[in-house]
Amino acid sequence: MLVFYKERLVFLCVPKTGTTAYHTALRDRADMVISEPPDLKHAPVYRYNRFIRPMFDKVCNAQMETIAVMREPISWLGSWYRYRRRPYMKGRPNSTHDVSFDEFVRAYVKGDCPPFANVGSQAKFLAPQPNGTAVSQLFRYEDPDKLNGFLRDSLNVSFELKRENVSPDFQLTLSPDIEAILRRKRAAEFDLYDSIS
Repeated sequence: MLVFYKERLVFLCVPKTGTTAYHTALRDRADMVISEPPDLKHAPVYRYNRFIRPMFDKVCNAQMETIAVMREPISWLGSWYRYRRRPYMKGRPNSTHDVSFDEFVRAYVKGDCPPFANVGSQAKFLAPQPNGTAVSQLFRYEDPDKLNGFLRDSLNVSFELKRENVSPDFQLTLSPDIEAILRRKRAAEFDLYDSIS
């Protein structure tokens, strides 16, 4: 999570959406950088609402705008699958070394998914809260120019991104029947992504 207090801007970091690169590029410009532990670096809207927002609201009387990045859902799952296939993951409960991408996605849509497919939900991460706390602006991972332009204009800063925390690069294909199940069972993921202008 990155906080730019003067600009009243908080960058929420959805896992597997390239946010580590933004952390590195903008950490010197940010007023607060939460990079550890992962549960705080990747605090979803509900955790931000419960712990971080009240700090600014009650102590500073400041209303913060929040931004986040969302990745196309199949691409996002593919990144998790490849990330959990790194060599040192072999033999661990959340390794994907012994499962195909189809098996990974089929396990992901189960109600009680196994550890290797337990990667959360972008829609749940970004879900608005009953008190109205929500992401002010949502950007597509696949269209970085919009986010980069927004950050340059809002923060009056120039920056360059370097690829970091990158999953192994290899081609994945999802069979049409598994994709159909994913789209049906996790429709909220696709609906939210499709709603980003």
